[in-house]
Amino acid sequence: MNRIIGVEALDVRFPTSRALDGSDALNPEPDYSAAYVTIRTSTGEEGHGLAFTVGRGNDVQVAAVRALAPLVAGLPVDATLADLGGFSRRLTGDGQLRWLGPEKGAIHMAAGAIVNAMWDLYGRRTGKPVWRLLSELSPEQLVALVDFRYLRDALTPEEALAILRRAEPGRAGRRRHLLEHGYPAYTTTPGWLGYDDDKLVRLCEEAVADGFTQIKLKVGADPEQDLRRLKLARRTVGPDVRIAIDANQAWGVGQALELMEPLKEFDPYWIEEPTSPDDILGHARIRAAVAPVKVATGEHCHNQVMFKQFLQAGAIDILQLDASRVAGVTENVAILLLAAKFGIPVCPHAGGVGLCEMVQHLAMFDYVAVSGSTENRVIEYVDHLHEHFTVPARIVRGHYAAPTVPGLGAQLHPASAADHLYPEGPVWAGRPATA
Repeated sequence: MNRIIGVEALDVRFPTSRALDGSDALNPEPDYSAAYVTIRTSTGEEGHGLAFTVGRGNDVQVAAVRALAPLVAGLPVDATLADLGGFSRRLTGDGQLRWLGPEKGAIHMAAGAIVNAMWDLYGRRTGKPVWRLLSELSPEQLVALVDFRYLRDALTPEEALAILRRAEPGRAGRRRHLLEHGYPAYTTTPGWLGYDDDKLVRLCEEAVADGFTQIKLKVGADPEQDLRRLKLARRTVGPDVRIAIDANQAWGVGQALELMEPLKEFDPYWIEEPTSPDDILGHARIRAAVAPVKVATGEHCHNQVMFKQFLQAGAIDILQLDASRVAGVTENVAILLLAAKFGIPVCPHAGGVGLCEMVQHLAMFDYVAVSGSTENRVIEYVDHLHEHFTVPARIVRGHYAAPTVPGLGAQLHPASAADHLYPEGPVWAGRPATA
């Protein structure tokens, strides 16, 4: 019988702090990093996943993956792939490790990395990219993935089935459209706080030339700098390109209300993470005050319960799920169904190594089999580190090209993983991380 024989976790870090790529108000010098997971089976099959961090603490994330590994080793592959909902609950519901969460923090992200690696294995085995694999499952199979224990007051299994059945007749046409046209993207590449004005303007010009109809700028470190940079960006891209702004949790609620007022002059499309990612009522207050500017959040939401409460409280206009913050593909299916129930568009977060590669599958599945729409929906794109992946995300005329290679896209080139292994890899040898 084919069984899982090992779960490998590597501390892989990329020195993005050296060029200030990824810099924002609370992460001024990040080193994009990954707790990189490989699941191995007795017949030689593999699956790959990762949990994204920004440098220091990536070793803690790796340790969390290794703590969960004994729950996985020895499991029969066929039976596990046939019940990935149960597999997810096995990792998130362990009676001892659950105490470290429950369902939040490093241990939950570790579960996500392992769950994603299993979906990658599933895609490879079936010869399908994960977005297509998911979108070809029946409504009943998709609902079976979801743990409804804490969701029933907002979403019942019957409601989830109805959502999926409504979308079912148009699946084939939307798959064809996706393969032909791709999925709309926006770019954060021009917007990092560490970039000077000349680089900001140049990258804004390049984004428009590349077909992007939305860009994003980081704010929150200095109000005068925020105004100057937003004015420069608006002048560069013109009135018809959307500009989202992202405070990365830098403000309290009162600060957000005060500091958003002068920024409205430049027509920001949304304000992202305007305050603590845990402050649901704070987001609701900000949303009411800053309209028609939209409020977006989600990349730091611990789990599906937090998303449920954001939606129930009417606290967000845009839901930004993340491929590696919650317990992977399986929990994100539940979050997509919640968003569909409440009629809130999903614009996934992808500002990190490997996130573009993975999260595109979730948005494309949502389009084909859940929401059936790309209206006011875009996936974040950052132009960093894609060359290290065996199947890098591709942008064509401002759209993600739909992946056609089997799996979830999280596999690193072996040489890239070896070169960036921390601290002994040649990229790091004798050079400590900045962040």
